[in-house]
Amino acid sequence: MKPNELLHASSIMAVGTIISRVTGFIRNILAAAVLGTALLADTYNVANTMPNILYNLLVGGALTAIFVPQLIRSFSDSDGGHAFASKLVTTISSVLLALVVIGVIFAPVLVRIYAPEFATKGFENEYHLAIAFTRYCLPQIFFLGLFTMLGQVANARGSFAPLMWAPIVNNLTVIAVFVIVLINAPHLSTHSITAAQTRFLGWGTTLGVVIQALILIPVVKRTGMSLRPKFGLQGLGKSFSLAGWTLIYVLISQLGYLVTVNVSTSAAVRTAKEGVNTGVGFTPFVNAYLIMMLPYSIVTISIVTALLPHLSKLAIEKKREEVREQLIRAIKMVGVLTIPSAVAFMFFGPLITRVLYVGISKADAIYVGQVLAALGLGLVAFSINIILIRGFNAFEDTRTQVPSILLINIIAVGLSYLSLVLLPSQWVTVGLGVAFSISYILGLFYTLILLDRHTGRIRIRDFLGQHVRVFAASAIAMLPLFAVSQYFAWANSDSGGLIRFAELVLIMVLGFIGYFFVAHKIGVSEIALSGELAKAQLARAIGSRRIPPSAGGE
Repeated sequence: MKPNELLHASSIMAVGTIISRVTGFIRNILAAAVLGTALLADTYNVANTMPNILYNLLVGGALTAIFVPQLIRSFSDSDGGHAFASKLVTTISSVLLALVVIGVIFAPVLVRIYAPEFATKGFENEYHLAIAFTRYCLPQIFFLGLFTMLGQVANARGSFAPLMWAPIVNNLTVIAVFVIVLINAPHLSTHSITAAQTRFLGWGTTLGVVIQALILIPVVKRTGMSLRPKFGLQGLGKSFSLAGWTLIYVLISQLGYLVTVNVSTSAAVRTAKEGVNTGVGFTPFVNAYLIMMLPYSIVTISIVTALLPHLSKLAIEKKREEVREQLIRAIKMVGVLTIPSAVAFMFFGPLITRVLYVGISKADAIYVGQVLAALGLGLVAFSINIILIRGFNAFEDTRTQVPSILLINIIAVGLSYLSLVLLPSQWVTVGLGVAFSISYILGLFYTLILLDRHTGRIRIRDFLGQHVRVFAASAIAMLPLFAVSQYFAWANSDSGGLIRFAELVLIMVLGFIGYFFVAHKIGVSEIALSGELAKAQLARAIGSRRIPPSAGGE
């Protein structure tokens, strides 16, 4: 896949992803306005995170890793892969449905595992709220699986955009739920929230995931793939063999995330005992993480999703060197956006979050920004690692990547517990952000070594020069702006929201222009390629509008 082809395919998905992330931000901002960033928000966010954790732990990662390569292989079957896809979808759906039932029954156990200090004396309301929210949110597991499977079928058939656009409907649904609650109950707390409000928030959040999954059904039908309930495990042996190692990979990853939830909720309870009212627990980490993931989602996921089917074909044809070249090219293209984004998060994190989170206090918003700055340190390494993992998946090797995620999580878990032990409670979640970043930076080197058996060594120097130039361009463009923002204390000022918004827009516009100008001057070739693609896409869009309906062809 040539660079312009890869960028063209990923740009289509990026548009959907941008809109999805914008609506996701609105959803997140409204959640903060309704629930705050302290313990009430933690009870909701822990519960709403639980379905994703359990789904990924048992099924999700395996589907992402094996479904596309195996489905592409099944296209050569006599029925075009219809039986294989139907049987896998039916089997996985049955497993997920059983998981939902078990999870609802054992919801109190799950809450004690993920947020043990909610069960301490004096926090009974938080504990029971978390259990209630968990039971309302757990059915999402089934629909998350359905969404992933239908989306992967569409991807394997060459239809990428719907998978990126479906979450927008999910976000809009939950936005409506939060708006209704905000209008009717603008000052909720763990003591004032009613059972009816809890049900409405929980079921409303789950409804968004249900709609997100169901709207992909007609999309799959249009690809020509016919899915029918088909029970039985015959023919799925290789898929589940590959899934075994992927499940180990995801298990390690989710155990690491368990520690993050555990440590951050413990910090929240401890600060509440100390009389600190600022939200410093799991919710600030989630909010910062979602912002950090924006450039990753727009570029990395879009490029990787477009690239994976092509990588799988190259791997099947045993074209190792071409796989290596495609991975290096993807790393460079992703770096064009993730590196300046990481620099911006580190320099302007508190200002960004003060502008975005208008419904919470200044202290709460600044704290989220400090966590964002800590997470920004690891954004680039995190994105590269995801690209390299797709290289393993293309070769259907789910085993070799396990030591990489094991090392990453050992480092993260060790540093997370050190944060809980050594740092004051109010700084623990910032420490979790630093732990995340350091773990992925160190783990990247090991992942590169492990991939050597398939592609030949991808060395740091294969992309380091380009990354250094991109970082230099980012720093040159943003350092003067950072100095100005610090001198005038924009992030800490008590000026109105519109003024802070104008300050952030000024930084973004000047930083964006300065970055692209400097990057172009110092020879970052991917900058020019991105510009050419953007112009071509714009010209195509304008040209299509000028064609009269009667002259539109077929």
